Amino acid sequence: MADPTGEGQRAHRGHRVASLLPHRLHHRLHQRLRRLPLRTRLVAGFAAVMAVVLAAGGAFIFWRVDYALDRRVNSDLRVASAQLLPLVQTDGSIPGDDPDDGAALSQHQVLDASGQVLAAGAAIGSAPLLPSSVVQAALAGPVYFDVGSPLPLHDRPLRLYAVPVGGPPGSPSPSGSAGSAGSAAVLVVATSRAASDEALRELLAQLALVGLATLVLTTVVGDRLASAALRPVERYRTQAHAVAAGEPDVRLDVPADRDDEVTRLGHTLNDMLTALDAAMARERRFVQDASHELRTPLTLLRTRVELARRRPRTREELGEVLAELDVDLRELQALAQQLLDLSTAAPPPSTPTDLAVVVDEVARLSGGGADSLPPTWKTTIHDDARPAPVLVGERALRQGLFNLLGNAARHGGPHVQVCLYLAGPGVVALSVSDDGAGMAADFLPTALLRFARAGEARERPGSGLGLSVVDQLVSAVGGELRLCSRGAHHRAIERFAVPCTHPDEGTWVTVVLPLASS
Repeated sequence: MADPTGEGQRAHRGHRVASLLPHRLHHRLHQRLRRLPLRTRLVAGFAAVMAVVLAAGGAFIFWRVDYALDRRVNSDLRVASAQLLPLVQTDGSIPGDDPDDGAALSQHQVLDASGQVLAAGAAIGSAPLLPSSVVQAALAGPVYFDVGSPLPLHDRPLRLYAVPVGGPPGSPSPSGSAGSAGSAAVLVVATSRAASDEALRELLAQLALVGLATLVLTTVVGDRLASAALRPVERYRTQAHAVAAGEPDVRLDVPADRDDEVTRLGHTLNDMLTALDAAMARERRFVQDASHELRTPLTLLRTRVELARRRPRTREELGEVLAELDVDLRELQALAQQLLDLSTAAPPPSTPTDLAVVVDEVARLSGGGADSLPPTWKTTIHDDARPAPVLVGERALRQGLFNLLGNAARHGGPHVQVCLYLAGPGVVALSVSDDGAGMAADFLPTALLRFARAGEARERPGSGLGLSVVDQLVSAVGGELRLCSRGAHHRAIERFAVPCTHPDEGTWVTVVLPLASS
């Protein structure tokens, strides 16, 4: 049925808005709490937990004391009712019912089933103490009933104990009068609760006072503890800000005599700052070396151009100049590509690459006359190295092998060999060797550094970056690069317990990689 007035839609929208309000309020409160300082949140949370603990402890103590007082009062009431119950006459009266007969006689009432007073002690009065509903319950069994409570104050607090007298409802009354015929009776014994209520109020006040004082004290202590715990963090933040502002040599002031979580964080941050400082130093050194290396071919290019422009040249002379410029530009392009390879490290691929296939493809280039490669080389792939899956990109593997072959072509002998073999369980090795003069033993540890070249190698083409590119590639995938020359052996990083089994003659550059299947 249509709703022409739109009241149903408005009511639905109102219900949706009302249901979203608590969620929005909770979200805003959560956002505001998250903006508070950590110290404030810690102290507030500690204070809230302490308040709950103190309130629960105070409530338990109050309940136990109230229970103990009630049990004592109830015991007194049961004793008094046991004394009075046999004395109740058929008309509801109790012999000796006057103010001089004691507290038990003066604080009682006998009520009929309708709640009317049949007899009453002098201290109680003639007004019924129990409502009719409680009287009906008392006819079935003993009932406790309180008049007034500790809070708010009451002018006459009483604890009542009602027990049935005579037969069940509908039996003849004790008095046999017409007004109460067909009714049973209830004996009500009363005692004052003024003293116990006063004790409970005093206990409540003391618990509140002690709880408030304890809450304030623990909050102050919690604030001091939070401040002391977070003080090193603030000090670390200030010192880290100094590092970010351009002071890379600053280190966090970490106490040497402590070993807690914050101190370990400080040591970790200092290690990170040291690593960053070292990385920045390497980058600055790299930029300086790159600028120096780029300056030489650029200066050579400029010199050749200036010489070519000094006098008119024939077509043949211009062709020679252009050929020389082409060689210089190729070297400059190779240097720029190597610098780019050093500055960008590609992530390892998700699928392995077969190193044996890459070595086969490069082997087909032997004798092709490439300028940067040896004229010819011999390639050997052992059967146990087929296949050789490694988590390195195909382009990176090819470029690394080109760098090793180019290094052998520039600095090695004429006979170059490439060998791929299984070096151990789950480990494959690729070696490039030549029969040249080799490298000095003291130069091997520095041969992998960027732009590192031995004295006699500076007269040959090259930038000293080829082995650095290979070392970076191999280290990134958990491999190992070895340089062996004239019987001397050097490992950049020792990761595999694989001995060198090649002859001591010549120079051997070996790349050891973990197989992807392992």
